[in-house]
Amino acid sequence: MKNTRVLQLTDQLVRLLCAVILLQTLYFKFGGASESVYIFETVGLGTAGRIGTGILELAASIALFFAPTRFWGAFLAFGLMFGALLSHLTVLGIVVLNDGGKLFLLALIVWLGSLYLMIRYYHHSDAEKLWIALGARRKQI
Repeated sequence: MKNTRVLQLTDQLVRLLCAVILLQTLYFKFGGASESVYIFETVGLGTAGRIGTGILELAASIALFFAPTRFWGAFLAFGLMFGALLSHLTVLGIVVLNDGGKLFLLALIVWLGSLYLMIRYYHHSDAEKLWIALGARRKQI
């Protein structure tokens, strides 16, 4: 009984942490902050990429709070942060505009948190059925 409660609290904290990190960056993305503009211009995504990424991060954050969509919110956050980490490692560098690596660290935290949540909620989502169906379809081809 105690382990279940600890697991539930851990899940809530990880979901909250990921959502807060994703949501706090929206101000900079949607507001056109110079750091955000620099990052998206440097990786070649421009304004549309900045706004589009912000919309997807907002969707992921919201999805993390509703039981039927938790897996998909974590999946979306995982993919977005994978792209962010890849951009840092290949184009931007870990330190961007003298931020001391803060953006890289925040992306890493969300990436690891969303990985944890995907593992936790996989069996509580339609994802398991989807992967089984795709696997079954693949064998028929």
